[in-house]
Amino acid sequence: MKSITIKGSERESVGKKATKALRNAGKVPCVVYGGDKPLHFSANELAFRDLVYTPNAHTVAIELDGGASLKAIMQDIQFHPVTDAIIHIDFYQLFDDKMLTMDIPVRLQGNSPGVRNGGRLLFRKRKLSIKALPAKLPDFFDIDISKLKIGQNISVATLLNDDFTILHPESQVVVQVKTARTAVVVDEDEEGEEGAEGAEGASEEAAQE
Repeated sequence: MKSITIKGSERESVGKKATKALRNAGKVPCVVYGGDKPLHFSANELAFRDLVYTPNAHTVAIELDGGASLKAIMQDIQFHPVTDAIIHIDFYQLFDDKMLTMDIPVRLQGNSPGVRNGGRLLFRKRKLSIKALPAKLPDFFDIDISKLKIGQNISVATLLNDDFTILHPESQVVVQVKTARTAVVVDEDEEGEEGAEGAEGASEEAAQE
């Protein structure tokens, strides 16, 4: 998985007054959990742009003044209710030999023939929770829908991998194409009159529903 580097400074004071002063200076107070003790630091708000304002998942390399560095993932984020400015971020420290849970985005590849024939594409799970070692985290789940016809679906069972555990039932549908009332069911492997007759029959069935 791709990593984003955040450069910041360790916080000596974590009181409300110090936190307010950081925010007024355009900095975001942060805490890293998961180590021997919580680590408090701050960084410029712009440093989090590529981490926060993206659908992609990333790990984070936190580099602090004085040479200290660690790996982490973003666990929670708070925004100002009026300005939407970032006001606090919690991170969780990563260790090479320690499993972690993370949401991984799903990307659809190709064009579904079922949609071309009038079906409705339903994207049921845009992210999937997995458990894995940091080195085994994928950037995305890429799903090819170029053969997905009306009435068909792709489930978690097709995405299983020895590198990680998907924390959803294998029967969980990720994407499917459902029949619309105007859909025409066509077997694209058939040609000539047989294909035409099949399409005509499907149209009649849809009209009777």
